[in-house]
Amino acid sequence: MAGLYKASLFVLAFVLMTAKAQTPTSSPAPTPCALRSNTSCAECLQNVTCLWCAPTKQCIDYPVRNILPPRSVCPLNDARWGLCWVNFQILIITMSVLGGIFIIGILVCCFCCCKCERIGSKREDAKVERQTRARKSRQNVKRTEMQMRHDEIRQKYGMAKDNPYARMNNH
Repeated sequence: MAGLYKASLFVLAFVLMTAKAQTPTSSPAPTPCALRSNTSCAECLQNVTCLWCAPTKQCIDYPVRNILPPRSVCPLNDARWGLCWVNFQILIITMSVLGGIFIIGILVCCFCCCKCERIGSKREDAKVERQTRARKSRQNVKRTEMQMRHDEIRQKYGMAKDNPYARMNNH
């Protein structure tokens, strides 16, 4: 118990010392996007908050209130964000296709699982049906054997009847 206490104190002291040793350094403030206009797409997109409009060669702040930049800011086909070679129109089409493929894949998996489950239950039903038929045939064989034994006993003691539907007479 004392060893565990000492080890936890050592870890706590180590964490506190490393936290004090690492003083936060202030990184230079990123250049505003407007100052990167009329440069290159790669230079503009070094800052993640910037949007490059290719025909006007303007670097503008990404309109974060909208999911997609409005056409008044820059047409989707000409807007670049993140990578210079990916425009928003291609990005939207690609993401839509991938989302559709993903949803179709999930639906196909669900359909296959349900179909396989039904096939499995059909196989199980057929197996149960075969077992039931076999059980009934064995039961019928035993029933006829028992009937034959009863008939033999009746004949042995003279109780055999010619008409099985007639009442037995006590003579």
